[in-house]
Amino acid sequence: MFTNLLQLFVSFGKVGSLAFGGGAAMIPIIQEEAVELRHWLSKEEFLDTFAISSSLPGPISTKMATYIGFKVAGIPGILVSLFGLILPTAIGIIILAALYSKYKDSPNLINFLKGVRPMVVALLAIITWQFVPKAFGKPHEWLNNWLLWLIAIAGFYLSIRYNIHPAILIVAAGLLGMAYYSFS
Repeated sequence: MFTNLLQLFVSFGKVGSLAFGGGAAMIPIIQEEAVELRHWLSKEEFLDTFAISSSLPGPISTKMATYIGFKVAGIPGILVSLFGLILPTAIGIIILAALYSKYKDSPNLINFLKGVRPMVVALLAIITWQFVPKAFGKPHEWLNNWLLWLIAIAGFYLSIRYNIHPAILIVAAGLLGMAYYSFS
C-alpha cells in the first residue's frame, strides 16, 4: 500500500510540476504516467475517465487524479494523488506570482510564453490523435462508424458555434449512442 501511495504522489507530483498551460496540458502527462508507465489504466479506461471527468464541473486534472488515486489505493490514494498534483502548483504559483508581478512586461517573459502556447496545442493534438482509434475504431472501420463521426462533428460544431457546455454534449452523445446501439 505504501508503495502505491508513493507512486501516486510521485506521478501526480510530476503532472503538477511539468504541465505548463493549465488543466488541458496535464492530460498527456497523466496519460503517460497512468497508462504507459504505471499501467493503472488501459487506454480505453483512460479515454472513459477523460470523458467522465470532462462532464463534471471543476478542473479535469483533479477529477482524473481523484479517480486514478481511488482506483489504485482507495481514499488514501485520492488524498495523496491530489496533494501530489496540487503541491508543486501551489509552491510554483507563490513564486511565480511574485516574479510575474515584477517582470510581467519583460520581452523575454512575453516571448517565452508565446513559445509555450503552441506546444500545449501540439500536446493536446497528440492526445486527440491517440484517442481516434479508441473512439472510432481502426481506419478500415471508420465508414461503418459514421454515427460516431457524426456525434464528434456535431459536438465540435455545437461547442464552437453555440458554446454548449461539454457536460451537456457528453451526456447527449452518450444517450444517442446508447439509443442507437441498443436498437441496432
